[in-house]
Amino acid sequence: MASRTFTLLGCAVLLMTASGCPGTATGKVALRSDGTPGPEECPEEARKAMKYLRLFVGDSAWVQLDANQSRAYPITLYAGPIESVLEDNLGPLDAPARLYGRVWADGPQAVIRYYAAQPLDGGDQVPICAVARLGLGQLRKLPESKPGTAVLGSPRAGVYIVNEFR
Repeated sequence: MASRTFTLLGCAVLLMTASGCPGTATGKVALRSDGTPGPEECPEEARKAMKYLRLFVGDSAWVQLDANQSRAYPITLYAGPIESVLEDNLGPLDAPARLYGRVWADGPQAVIRYYAAQPLDGGDQVPICAVARLGLGQLRKLPESKPGTAVLGSPRAGVYIVNEFR
């Protein structure tokens, strides 16, 4: 199984390299009036890599939201880049693989979009499209959140593969 995963990830890296994918969001995201990010397409390179890796829309796992605040309570997220840690395997991405993305913290809740995954084997990042979610409004910011930050009641969330950001 490990050799199959290594082969799949290696091929995805070749696919990504051949297509020139930078592994992060390539453009500015328009913001809505409440400060949350607007719709954004999943780049073609990420869709190809996810298809090859057999990561399908709705596939999910648990993630520690901030690698630097593992299991902290409450957790403070800052607007900008984020590194998260998978707690469960996500398709061929074995925990504790890293996910890289961006946090928006100006709206009523934190919005986290992931654009790349770092496999455990230390290979190149693989482009993905995924979001962090928790039910019942649990990514809603706590009242002590300051501008540009999101204080959350949980250090964990579900991460879900998507084919576009809404």
